Amino acid sequence: MLNFDNDYSEGAHPLILQRLQERNLIKQIGYGYDEESKAARELIKAACGLNNSKAEVFFLVGGTQTNMTVLDALLHKTQGVIAAHSGHISVHEAGAVESTGHKVLTLAGKQGKLDAKAVASYLQVFYADANSEHMVQPGAVYLSQPTEYGTLYSKAELAALHAVCQEYQIPLYIDGARLAYALASPFNDVTLPDLAQLCDAFYIGGTKCGALLGEAVIFPQGAPRFFFTSVKQHGALLAKGFVVGTQFKVLFSDNLYTKIGTNAINLALDLSKILEDKGYELYLPTKTNQIFIILKKEQARQLATKVALSFWEQLDVNHEVWRIAISWATTKEQVAALVEVL
Repeated sequence: MLNFDNDYSEGAHPLILQRLQERNLIKQIGYGYDEESKAARELIKAACGLNNSKAEVFFLVGGTQTNMTVLDALLHKTQGVIAAHSGHISVHEAGAVESTGHKVLTLAGKQGKLDAKAVASYLQVFYADANSEHMVQPGAVYLSQPTEYGTLYSKAELAALHAVCQEYQIPLYIDGARLAYALASPFNDVTLPDLAQLCDAFYIGGTKCGALLGEAVIFPQGAPRFFFTSVKQHGALLAKGFVVGTQFKVLFSDNLYTKIGTNAINLALDLSKILEDKGYELYLPTKTNQIFIILKKEQARQLATKVALSFWEQLDVNHEVWRIAISWATTKEQVAALVEVL
């Protein structure tokens, strides 16, 4: 069975495993206070152009816990968060954000992306409503880079969204679960320093980008009060925090993080062209490591006996959208085997 179901089925980059092995029997301080984690934080801040004393970096265990913890810290108990209908917090996180008492306020997106004008219109209409004080207050805007459809926000689009958030004095938070693939894409014009300038909080994904587990949350202007304690309260803090810190130290040494997604991007773009040449219809143009193809239901059932893909959505009564996920560790041989099956 070929597995193209997701981009986190493999373990970790060999350099990460090597460093963890080297540090394995060295007793280290817990909860991220160790020297490896401290060094990783400084490397991340440098990569993001954050040399100011206010910037803070935290290591959390996974994406869902990160989104839930950060948004709970950013929002007042009366507030919700604006997201695209297809946003990860709205669809694939089992209501984690809602479990903290914050409603996800969904807006229609285009190719998985929020539009600044649509967000501005929503906020304008909300505050013009005489009953707005009886409603869930919009307290933040959530988006992901790349999106759940593998599409990318341009720097101009992020700047426009940031401007809207500043006008209404609400934070912009960016989910970077697959950020390495965005950074490696030839269609991308957003750098880590750009993100640090254009949002109030974001995270750099490790779980889907070469680490065993873990995400790095960055607050360019400092974290909300008691954030560390909130991380623990939400079950997102590892006692062996050095496990995550060590991995991010490796990922941010010698520019590994900005290069680790290149293999996936190249294979995904090559595979997309092959698929189109073979007559398959793409649901969206491929920009990062996720390919979305339209299959007849019978095609999908036949493929499922040999290939693990991810069902995405029902297109019509006869057709479905399926995702092919390419990871940092996918090989040319695996892609060739997939092409043979197709």
